[in-house]
Amino acid sequence: MATYRAGIVGAGGIAGLGILGMHDEEDIGEKKFTASHAGGYAATDDIELVAVADVDEAKLDRFGDAWEIPPERRYVGHEAMLDAEDLDAVSVCTPSFLHRDHVVDAARSAADPDVIWCEKPVAASVTDAEEMVEVCEERDTELLVNHSFRFTEKQERLRELVAEEGILGDVHSVSMQFRMELLRNSTHLLDMLVSLLDARAERVSGYITGENEAVDSLEADDGSGGGPPAVDDAGGGGFVVLDDGTFATVDCTIPRADSSMTMQFVGTEGKLYLNNDDGEWRYWRLEGGDHVEANLAEYGIEGAWTWDDDYERAFPNAARHVEELLDGTAENRSTGREATRSLEIIVGFYLSHYTGGQVSVPLDRPLRDAEITSW
Repeated sequence: MATYRAGIVGAGGIAGLGILGMHDEEDIGEKKFTASHAGGYAATDDIELVAVADVDEAKLDRFGDAWEIPPERRYVGHEAMLDAEDLDAVSVCTPSFLHRDHVVDAARSAADPDVIWCEKPVAASVTDAEEMVEVCEERDTELLVNHSFRFTEKQERLRELVAEEGILGDVHSVSMQFRMELLRNSTHLLDMLVSLLDARAERVSGYITGENEAVDSLEADDGSGGGPPAVDDAGGGGFVVLDDGTFATVDCTIPRADSSMTMQFVGTEGKLYLNNDDGEWRYWRLEGGDHVEANLAEYGIEGAWTWDDDYERAFPNAARHVEELLDGTAENRSTGREATRSLEIIVGFYLSHYTGGQVSVPLDRPLRDAEITSW
């Protein structure tokens, strides 16, 4: 029998049903996917997924059937599950504009979880994210945000090399590119940026395209049918000046079919090129004014990051980290406070675009209240 009990709020793709664009359409809702919260829990030794909640009963039953959740533990609405179940961990897998309500309700509920594993981005506004962090701290609940790249072995080792061992020296410049949209996708890039450099934005200037290809290709609700709020999330980008002096450019305007997730770092001791879509990572040491390429295997990274391998393993790794947090044997590797660093950059892009000026971070009220909806 498992030591810990987990429940999921939101029975959608990232919870375990599969995601159009990542999985074959005929498999969605029919197969168990490792790259999901349910798949992560299934890979642990001591956590059992015992309950699920959603407002869509059809989706709830599809999820329950796929993951063998008994009908009596399939709850219509998160409140019902949180009132009825004693849970050690709660996953929040709902659209980002609902994260605040679901995380705060879970932290304050009778279920009394010790860990809340929340999907990225952490929230739709900086104010919501800060409230989530504060409530979880008050309740002595770990808020773990699923910026999944943090749970890959390669990025964790790369963070040690850059932030702790200084293989790049003082980083001057970073350029980043990924497919649209900002909240849905750029949050991964920006979390990598603030994590690898252990830095926070100071100044932001942004541009918003207004285009969102996922509304059509992934059948996201645009709000016109009386459902969730209209989706604001769009392609865009801009520049960010970090508090360590690094100048970073972000381009998240590229359509899915044309994109590659790329990052390039230039520092006083070397430069680094990461292409996660094509599986190519390269590093050059700066020696006597010349850049000399070095094999990252010398530094403990074998091969390059890939979606099929590293991303797939990220969810079991994250769930095992939930297990470690419950055991009290680890420190949180992806806190709500750190996740807010990427969100405030994205909100800054929007504020800059619509006001025509640069934005300083941390955001002042009422700027922290600006809500950017995604799903």
